[in-house]
Amino acid sequence: MANRRALALFDERMLLHRPQVEDPFQPGRLERRVREILNGLEVKWNFPERPERLVAIRDLLDAEPIAGLVRGTGRSASREQLARVHTFGYLDSIDRWRGRSAWLDVDTTAVSPGSVEAAEIAAGTAIAAVEAVASGSTDSAFALVRPPGHHAESVRARGSCLFNNVAVAAAHAQAELNFPRILIVDWDAHHGNGTQEIFWASPDVLFFDIHRAAPFYPGSGLLGDVGAGLGEGTTVNVPIPAGAGDAAFLKAMREVLRPAADWFKPDLVLVSAGFDAHQADFALNVSHEGFAAMTGIVQEIADRHCEGRLVLVLEGGYQLEALSRSVHTVLRVLTGETPAEVREPGLAEVEDAAAFHLPAFSDDA
Repeated sequence: MANRRALALFDERMLLHRPQVEDPFQPGRLERRVREILNGLEVKWNFPERPERLVAIRDLLDAEPIAGLVRGTGRSASREQLARVHTFGYLDSIDRWRGRSAWLDVDTTAVSPGSVEAAEIAAGTAIAAVEAVASGSTDSAFALVRPPGHHAESVRARGSCLFNNVAVAAAHAQAELNFPRILIVDWDAHHGNGTQEIFWASPDVLFFDIHRAAPFYPGSGLLGDVGAGLGEGTTVNVPIPAGAGDAAFLKAMREVLRPAADWFKPDLVLVSAGFDAHQADFALNVSHEGFAAMTGIVQEIADRHCEGRLVLVLEGGYQLEALSRSVHTVLRVLTGETPAEVREPGLAEVEDAAAFHLPAFSDDA
């Protein structure tokens, strides 16, 4: 176990993003459409992306401190920083909802009075994490943020995402920190359609995304989606079926991501770290140990190509115990813990049973 310096950033103001179905949303066509959808459901629905997600992570870190982990606070992103990946018209449209409740997309993306400020802080905290790693004050950093970002496109809020936090951080690293080549790894269960759209034609951002295949939301990220123009070949999608777990994720990262990273030679590694691929979220079947092993792989890539510079930005993960424990497990790896060997559940028990029973079936028994 080698000691590594790791930083976790969290800001209480991100808890201000709290849309509720019962809120008095701005009236209009979109509001009517969303209400029709929700009223047609057989069970009552509410927002899975909620403040309790960050609270659960914070509370577990308080209860089980990690040696070597430094904890810090976040900051707000400026309009100029956001405008590197979002249009001014889009930023104006989002700012119009500051202090109000409104639906932004028929997929139930919404804002409450504190949401715009929280989203600005989420993006700014991702930038702060990159700057900390760039300064050499830490080897790695984890921006514990919400609302998440990887579904947000340059001109559209989607999937509970207002600003694309990881894209904002990548563009800042390129513009201000002299890191021209950025690797973004997205292991959230859902495809990072926004990140793909923003960097679709960029030769300087390698976007690797392993996700549950369409028609699972958002329905993008096909195998043949590889970018366009100068960016053709720098988008790498690995769509996998429901039920896939540790073995599929680790095989993809070892046999697709590693060679891609060796070819690309990044100056900085960013991870859209969603934890809804955990088996408790029912979309895929990744374990805590699987996330630890995945962290070890991106750590190795960062060590090989960019002096260990590695930043994780929180995306999804909605089962609170699984989310908080997964984040805690990842942070332990970032501080130097060696990931445990990942084995199919039950194999060790079968091996024990074989060792116990087989001697009875030998001629010497």
